[in-house]
Amino acid sequence: MDTLINLISFIFIFIGSITILIGSLGLLRLPDVFSRIHAVGMIDTAGIGFIIFGLLIYSGFTIVSIKLLILGFVLIFTSPISGHAVAISAKNWLRAYN
Repeated sequence: MDTLINLISFIFIFIGSITILIGSLGLLRLPDVFSRIHAVGMIDTAGIGFIIFGLLIYSGFTIVSIKLLILGFVLIFTSPISGHAVAISAKNWLRAYN
């Protein structure tokens, strides 16, 4: 049973890592700052979500899993807010200097 849990958690952590890696490489090809901001929001939410889920499976039901759940909720709620704030700042900067 431990081998199955380790395998499933490894798969989720691997998928999250690959998502972040491929998304980071894709950022180099996007044309403007707003596309990159949108992509970063998608990459970190999906990639970190997979990684945290894999770590939840690996840790079992312990205090660590409760901390991981709290971390996941914080990331889910703060990632869109920070992306929106950066996009507004970039829009204001472009408006002021163009």
